[in-house]
Amino acid sequence: MKKIILFTLTMMLSCTLMAQESAAYQFTFEDCIRFAFANSYERKSMQLTGKSLEATYEQSKLQRLPNLSASFGQNISNNENGWSSSGNVGVGTSVTIYQGGQINNTIEQNRLNLERNEVQMERYDNQTIAQILQSFLTILGNQERLKYLLDVLKTSGEQLRQGQSKYQVGLILESDYLLLEAQYYSDSNNVVDTRINIENNLLDLKVLLSMDPTDQLEIISPDTDNLDELKASLPSEEEALSLAMAYMPDIRMGDYDIKIAEKSVSMAKGNYLPSISANANIGMGVFSFDGTGMKQWCSKPTESAGISVNIPIFNRGATKANVKKSQIALEQSRLDYEQTQLAVRQTVVQAYRDVISAYNAFKVSEVKENAYNKSFDAYNIQYRYGKITTVELLQQQNNYLNALNSYLQNKYSLLMKRKILDIYMGKSISL
Repeated sequence: MKKIILFTLTMMLSCTLMAQESAAYQFTFEDCIRFAFANSYERKSMQLTGKSLEATYEQSKLQRLPNLSASFGQNISNNENGWSSSGNVGVGTSVTIYQGGQINNTIEQNRLNLERNEVQMERYDNQTIAQILQSFLTILGNQERLKYLLDVLKTSGEQLRQGQSKYQVGLILESDYLLLEAQYYSDSNNVVDTRINIENNLLDLKVLLSMDPTDQLEIISPDTDNLDELKASLPSEEEALSLAMAYMPDIRMGDYDIKIAEKSVSMAKGNYLPSISANANIGMGVFSFDGTGMKQWCSKPTESAGISVNIPIFNRGATKANVKKSQIALEQSRLDYEQTQLAVRQTVVQAYRDVISAYNAFKVSEVKENAYNKSFDAYNIQYRYGKITTVELLQQQNNYLNALNSYLQNKYSLLMKRKILDIYMGKSISL
């Protein structure tokens, strides 16, 4: 007995420690987005890439400036006069005057790469929001379904108790009672399955949030009753398409790809042109002596300056090949841009029409769910007074559950599709 008590206390202590180690969160949809953005490893990696591109861009701007270097040397040698030592110090500078526009093109290309990375992060954020939205709405749908199923289970329990009383006094057959019992356990199983689905959905959401799977997560349900507003606030198809074409990161990234490719062509052509640079140096000897004992601390400074011109004449066709390949890459980026534009137009138009279709389906299922709900209540009353059979009651209950499932599916499908269209149009997403 003592061993059992000790084991129980140990398990209780372990569970308490585990509960203390895990965190608990209550999140709205907006909280989920903020948490995901703050903790996503992929997003942090993209931010580091952005910092690296920014450093490259800032460094490339400094290429316009001259460089400056200092040198110092000391030599010791042994000859027929004995040991001698000599040294020198110097300062030199050089600057590129002209390089076929390479410096300016490099700066501009690095700036474009930096801005493109920002748009790429925006696309990643949109994809993350869409994934979290789908997971969040799936949880909401299952939670609402669970609420209805618990009501159905309560009704099934009452039906089973009534059926048992009727069976005991011979008002219904044993087969009818067994049908009621089977329906009750079926409804119980639906509740258990839905709860399991909610837990699995929460685990999927934690993955999207980069959250520890042992943390406790509870989502705060928004008001999802006034869905007619989703249709009322829907712009025209032409307006939605215009907003999406101006905003979609995929299109803007394609535009950057073209501009970057154009700079690559200019840089490749720049290798045909001469480059001009200037340099200047000043130096002097320091602290020297030889075997005769003669010493000299500093010699007279020497100064020099010059300009050099490098003219490319023949490099075995390397420049010509690079220009050709960069032009091909430019044409490919233009083709990709046109293809992206077409794909975005098709996606947005389809998404817009999906919203219209989803709204119509939702309104139909809303009417059906309401009708079957009231009909099911009426059938319950009739069954209580023995006016309908058990089979008729259970058939009506199944009709109600089917209508309920269709209603919930269409409801959250409408929410999902409408919010996805908002993402395409560049609007902030909230629930």
